[in-house]
Amino acid sequence: MPKSTPTCNSIINLLYRATAWANVADNAASAPFTNVYVSLHTGNLTAATNTQTDNETAYTNYARQAVARSTGWDAASGGGTANSATISFPQCGVTGATLSDVATGTAVSGGGTVWHFGALNASLVVSSGITPQFAAGALTVTES
Repeated sequence: MPKSTPTCNSIINLLYRATAWANVADNAASAPFTNVYVSLHTGNLTAATNTQTDNETAYTNYARQAVARSTGWDAASGGGTANSATISFPQCGVTGATLSDVATGTAVSGGGTVWHFGALNASLVVSSGITPQFAAGALTVTES
């Protein structure tokens, strides 16, 4: 059964903007997440994906990027959101990779629960000197 657009917006705003969903959910945990972590992957992710380490890239200098829940994402509209500023990953050093997917989740490194995932519009071959990035508004997350 699908969700209504207002419900999708509320879920997105709760996860990505730490905005309470009146009478349903809030951000009042003793230590709520302050960031959403964006990870890059070299293989497909699926609904069975457990953590951000699944097929995560390991190009030289790679690190997940933190995006603030307070200001890093646009207010939900139409059941989705997008990054409000450029997300830049570290420049590739000696060892590269071919990136095919992206995910958002809960940890700066290690496991990290995946919130949303998807394929890039086109694979990106990262080699020495290449800096992967998403321009503002280019990384869209939708709830369905």
